[in-house]
Amino acid sequence: MSKIIRFGISLSSDLSKRFDVRLRKKGYSNRSEAIRDLIRQDLVIEEWLEGSDVAGAITLIYDHHKRELLNKITDIQHDFQKIIVSAQHIHLDHRNCLEIIAVKGDSAKVNKLANMLKAINGVKHSTLSMSTTGRSLV
Repeated sequence: MSKIIRFGISLSSDLSKRFDVRLRKKGYSNRSEAIRDLIRQDLVIEEWLEGSDVAGAITLIYDHHKRELLNKITDIQHDFQKIIVSAQHIHLDHRNCLEIIAVKGDSAKVNKLANMLKAINGVKHSTLSMSTTGRSLV
């Protein structure tokens, strides 16, 4: 475990008050934990921008009755099988499905996969949840 250090920051009164309101809404017990999370989030974004080995999840909502849609989704996933850890298919109702694709690998390849899936005609909504493999964070 690494050593804890203390440091001070200067904020305007207005910014400090707004930050404290936000912390309470999010359930933080103190500013330190919130600031640690902000720093970690910034470091995760940097990992994605630098092309590091990353982890994440691609979420798709689509109409499974759309002609050839399932085949296109499956074909694209097969092309990216080296970075796909797992995929889960959930039936939301008679027409709509939710697919969650866990990914790990080069951030550029993960982004390419997410963009290709999102662009398929019939995909109603898609998100990429960016995370880290955890190796670079303490």
